[in-house]
Amino acid sequence: MMKMEALTIGRLARAVGVNLETVRYYERRGLLPKPPRSGSGYRLFPMEAKRRLRFIRRAQELGFSLGEIRELLSLRVAPTAKSADVRTRAQAKITDIEAKIRSLQSMKKALRELTQTCSGCGPVRDCPILENLDAEDR
Repeated sequence: MMKMEALTIGRLARAVGVNLETVRYYERRGLLPKPPRSGSGYRLFPMEAKRRLRFIRRAQELGFSLGEIRELLSLRVAPTAKSADVRTRAQAKITDIEAKIRSLQSMKKALRELTQTCSGCGPVRDCPILENLDAEDR
């Protein structure tokens, strides 16, 4: 019988460029299946875990939450899933990102206006930025 190649948690983490704790966290969250352990207690991840871990990392870089990533991983193996299901989720993520961008632009505008009220001179107790942040009604 041929022995399947396996990765220890350290080798897996290094191969994908993540921290050991990140691998453990994904395992606890159910994004990575719990691997079998060696006789000495080491986790032995199948080679497929590398692909899955890269997928998780890349999806996070694109803004997907761990819950959304779990859905995408489920779609990948669902026999009735269609690529349109994945596309719908990606489009929803675009909508979320656009809303965040609008919110960040609004925050930037408010901060820019606040910084224009402050000359940067004088004691901190008279700082209009701090006064504004401390105000009860804005």
